[in-house]
Amino acid sequence: MDIDVLGALTVRENGISITPTAPKPRQVLALLALHADQVVPVSALIEELWAGEPPRSARTTLQTYVLQLRALIATALERGAGEGEQVRTAKDILVTLPGGYLLNSGGGTLDVREFDRLAGTGYRAMDAGDFPGAARLLREALALWSGPAFADVQGGVQLDMETRRLEETRLCALDQRIEADLRLGRHRELLAELTVLAARYRTHENLHGQFMLALHRSGRRGEALDVYQRLRGTLVRELGLEPSVALRRLQRSILMAGPESLAEANAEPGGERLVRV
Repeated sequence: MDIDVLGALTVRENGISITPTAPKPRQVLALLALHADQVVPVSALIEELWAGEPPRSARTTLQTYVLQLRALIATALERGAGEGEQVRTAKDILVTLPGGYLLNSGGGTLDVREFDRLAGTGYRAMDAGDFPGAARLLREALALWSGPAFADVQGGVQLDMETRRLEETRLCALDQRIEADLRLGRHRELLAELTVLAARYRTHENLHGQFMLALHRSGRRGEALDVYQRLRGTLVRELGLEPSVALRRLQRSILMAGPESLAEANAEPGGERLVRV
């Protein structure tokens, strides 16, 4: 089974889609797919579907959705089976267990797992000072995303929480990939991307700090300082906060025509890593 959730939900058995079009069964499959090969409690599925206000028939209705998914799986198994081939049954794939259900991927692909593997390896490369390797691995990890997670699923409580969590992991990987590219002197290549990111994440201090550095290194010192002023205005107006100590230090360094890296600014006494507000 091949599962993609980093964008539109796509679940394929034998290369054949088993993704339902009806919203509720689609929600059930999305949560099972994200946690493939793990038991998803009935209580979590019910909370996802009915947000703390389940009808009396909630368990029966959930069972109906499971049967609908198994029917799609059975069709895919029949269409994908070779002559005389021993195949799994739908109940072998969507398994009923005490307290919940498990989607058995059968050793197939799951884009979330591949993202976590590549990103984790990229973080270790960063820690080891292998910036080319880190940039390459994190770029591969981020390429697995085709849009927001579960982009075509009408999510409930559980999926909304998971979507936010996944978006945070994507932003962390993006932050580190940009950091690796800056270490490699790719500041001019980053300008277009950082222009979009700074507009999209208007209070994300790390991204703005990286944008400031890229502009400064590209000989656009005044624009780098403008980025700081716009961010400060947004933070004060929307959150009642001043920029962090690290970002203020970076601004002063640019005013004084330094430093060559964000790491150098943060390495000064009392420095702190730029983080999202």
